[in-house]
Amino acid sequence: MGESVTREQELQERARRMRRDPTEPEKRLWRHLSNSQLQGFKFRRQAVMDPFIADFFCPAKALIIEVDGDTHDAAADRRRDGLLSTRGFTIIRFTNQDVMTNMDGVLITILDRLRALPDRWAGRTELPHPNPSPEGEGLLKAG
Repeated sequence: MGESVTREQELQERARRMRRDPTEPEKRLWRHLSNSQLQGFKFRRQAVMDPFIADFFCPAKALIIEVDGDTHDAAADRRRDGLLSTRGFTIIRFTNQDVMTNMDGVLITILDRLRALPDRWAGRTELPHPNPSPEGEGLLKAG
């Protein structure tokens, strides 16, 4: 168990460093994705998806967006995408050049994919509360 905890901590620290020092294309895309600016869809950046870190992630749609530089290994990307797909994630990739020169096209592609994907939690009758109360305490009813 200690090894997996250490690995998780290392991934979290690496993700923090990547958030502090993003590439220029990542900065530009984040300006459009942050604060639910893209049609209300919430994104995280540099999200840990053990054993990987996704550039951008929309939890509600299980959509991962990757911005690839010139040094990406296509074979490794295919293996990674295959593993993440088996976990229920959809991955779309853009090149740095796409983001730098065709932001409108990138955003339209992302929106089209978001609209086509089902809601990740659709069909569930109960969603877990994001902040469960300690010791089973509930909210007091207004009287």
